[in-house]
Amino acid sequence: MESELDWHSARALLEWQVDLGVDEAISDTPVDRFALETAAKTAAAEAVPATAKTQVMPPPVEEKPDTVAIATKAAAAADTLDALRAALGAYDHCELKKGARNLVFSDGTAGAPVMIIGEAPGRDEDRAGKPFVGRAGQLLDKMLGAIDLDRKENVYITNVLPWRPPQNRDPRPDEIAMMQPFVYRHIALAKPKILLVVGNHAAQALLGKRGITRLRGNWHEAPAEAGGLPALPMLHPAYLLRTPSAKRETWADLLALKARLEGRG
Repeated sequence: MESELDWHSARALLEWQVDLGVDEAISDTPVDRFALETAAKTAAAEAVPATAKTQVMPPPVEEKPDTVAIATKAAAAADTLDALRAALGAYDHCELKKGARNLVFSDGTAGAPVMIIGEAPGRDEDRAGKPFVGRAGQLLDKMLGAIDLDRKENVYITNVLPWRPPQNRDPRPDEIAMMQPFVYRHIALAKPKILLVVGNHAAQALLGKRGITRLRGNWHEAPAEAGGLPALPMLHPAYLLRTPSAKRETWADLLALKARLEGRG
């Protein structure tokens, strides 16, 4: 059907509508935009190759082992100090083991009344396979000798970590957590009367507390897993080498230890 308007009339009407501000043209029949969108999605889906429609399942997530539970089971199974040493040597879940030369287990006399628990081996200890043999260890021996203690007779020594951390960095919380069961079992098998807790990280591992300068000089009770023994935190000898002025406080701690051993504390 031809329009009743000629070209000039139609143009005049269009210009009149533009002048009025009309900016949209309305068709004679409605358009279902939703139907158009659905049809477009359907067409796109049909165009996808069949191989692309196959859902690819992600690879299964490998569960990490419970390193603390494994350590607890291994430590509990050890009924002698030699068995505990072997259990530590067979424990492969601590990354420190891969970079260390030796397992640093203990030194001194098992069954001694005093058990010293340090933090971690250093370079000299890693080489020798024994705790406290470097400069800090030599100072520790002098300190103990001043109150008639000797690792060859009445002192037993170990560390929280049996392997040296790289570049002597501080032990990480996860490393301390997986070694705690071994330390607790070590105490039970060594059967000391008193624990001398040396350094901040040893205090964290044994007493669950940090701030060695605040903790030192005060007697604490070790947790039940460690026998509930009396424990005396003390500054680390390596700290004393860097801060000689702190030796006065450490001397007071050593005297308190001696008094406790003699039944006067």
